[in-house]
Amino acid sequence: MMTVHAHAKVNIFLKITGMRGDYHTICSRFVKVHSLYDTLTLFPKTVDDFVLEGDFTCSLEANTIYKAYRALLEATDSKALQDLIKGYGVRVQKRIPPFGGLGGGSSDAATFLKLCNREAALGLDNAALAQIGARVGADVPFFIYDYNAANVRGIGEIVEAYEEEPLFFELFTPPLQLSTPQVYRTYRERLYNPITALTCNELCAKSSRDILATLKPQEANDLFGAALLSCDDLALHVKPHWFFSGSGSTFFRLKESAHG
Repeated sequence: MMTVHAHAKVNIFLKITGMRGDYHTICSRFVKVHSLYDTLTLFPKTVDDFVLEGDFTCSLEANTIYKAYRALLEATDSKALQDLIKGYGVRVQKRIPPFGGLGGGSSDAATFLKLCNREAALGLDNAALAQIGARVGADVPFFIYDYNAANVRGIGEIVEAYEEEPLFFELFTPPLQLSTPQVYRTYRERLYNPITALTCNELCAKSSRDILATLKPQEANDLFGAALLSCDDLALHVKPHWFFSGSGSTFFRLKESAHG
């Protein structure tokens, strides 16, 4: 059996820069959460069907791991990949809360793509895997590159490593299911105010610690206000100096060390 970790992320800031067709373009700092991850294991099986085990609420066809397999197969038409999936199933131990703005599904998909690339000896570099992963989800390219921190732009396809000291987080995820499409739609219809390229560049140049020290939570994340408008119960969980990740519903704050 082969086991790998699929880490969560938080958005230190997330600003909308405009629209590209039906998609919002963003400028954001993604940071890996070292203490929180799903575990993916390839295990031997005897049936030819794609086998995915785990605590999922969606159908197999809607699962990001299965979507990643179909995208990778379409891109490579690899017999070695097909043989790998005929011989092994995928078991996922979920720790990253769903609907939490932590990228759990995207991280699972990216980790699966990298695992298949290695085990089936496909020989794809990270740029090629990221291009395939972008068909599955906008956050997948960040997880492909496996940076500790990165500035992410466009609709997620531009991922630039940001070098800074490791950061550690305390997380709190209320038991709420915020719809990402609904949060974005609420932002577009009621709060749309994209930032300039200059402001984006200024934010991307600052350290994550400085951004959290100088911006208020609603200033850091353009989707925070839209999430509050989309879900009345979210306001019950807002606490001072806790920041909001992605389209929610997770709040986070810095810890001084991995154990502090």
